Amino acid sequence: MSVSATELDKKAAALPERTKSSKWKLALRNLDYYILLIPGLAFLFLFKYTPMYGVVIAFQDFNIFEGIRGSEWVGLEQFQKLIHSEEFAQVFSNTLLISVYKIVLLFPIPIFIALVLNEVRVMIFKRTIQTIIYLPHFLSWVIISGLFITILSPSGGLVNNVIQWFGGEPISFFMNNSYFRSVVVFTAGWKEIGWNAIVFIAAISGIEQEQYEAASIDGAGRIRKMLYISLPGILPTIVLMFILRLGNVLEAGTEQILTMYNPVVYKTGDVIGTFVYRIGLGKMDYSFSTAVGLFNSVVGFILVVSGNYLSKKLLNRGIW
Repeated sequence: MSVSATELDKKAAALPERTKSSKWKLALRNLDYYILLIPGLAFLFLFKYTPMYGVVIAFQDFNIFEGIRGSEWVGLEQFQKLIHSEEFAQVFSNTLLISVYKIVLLFPIPIFIALVLNEVRVMIFKRTIQTIIYLPHFLSWVIISGLFITILSPSGGLVNNVIQWFGGEPISFFMNNSYFRSVVVFTAGWKEIGWNAIVFIAAISGIEQEQYEAASIDGAGRIRKMLYISLPGILPTIVLMFILRLGNVLEAGTEQILTMYNPVVYKTGDVIGTFVYRIGLGKMDYSFSTAVGLFNSVVGFILVVSGNYLSKKLLNRGIW
């Protein structure tokens, strides 16, 4: 039997309605799951989206007593002030340098740790190493700062005692612009490398064991398995983590640096986050600090989108 074109058109027109109906039925069947989403969505709306209204302060000469509605609108004046500020240029440079150092020096290490631990067959030794490298993550930056201030102290600190033992002069690591960035990068690695390795260890555990068995039959050693099975297997996770890391380039560890730096090392240690804190709360210049924060967010968004675009072009992988 032949079907007329009119009947086919009617059936095609009915398809979207059926699709909508099936979606509503599916939603009703899973209504309890949607109800569970309500607290999370309410949290996002109240604490993430509602405060975004305060971004208008960046376009005002904000007066805390007048409020947002009563403050004078100045347009892009705060951003012009930002661009022409020599202090911000130094802060922006510090932020980029510290973030690049952390990416280049620290990002590959958790990957290497995950690959090596995957090859360890003595479970007691493997779990002991994992526990030891994870533990620093659970310490606050206040505790870690106090710990390293003591260890690196020029008067009686362990590191300076060793330096003096070899005939050197004590070094004030936290008061010297030549060493402060190195201290920031090292302490960040000491705290977070083990914890970041968890993501890659979990990714490796998802690789099919048959691939390793087949490689063993073909005579592949551990290093070849790491290079040709484990590493390609976790490449999507590496790309994902790298793109997310790009989005935080202008964050540079604000909480960490706030607990470690002092006016002597502002030249090399002051980053955008600490600058906003000093200007916004210290000098009560809320409009300028909001403009800096908005600039930070926009650049972070651009970096994430650009990183994802390049990843899809070069590796055919992305996070969306």
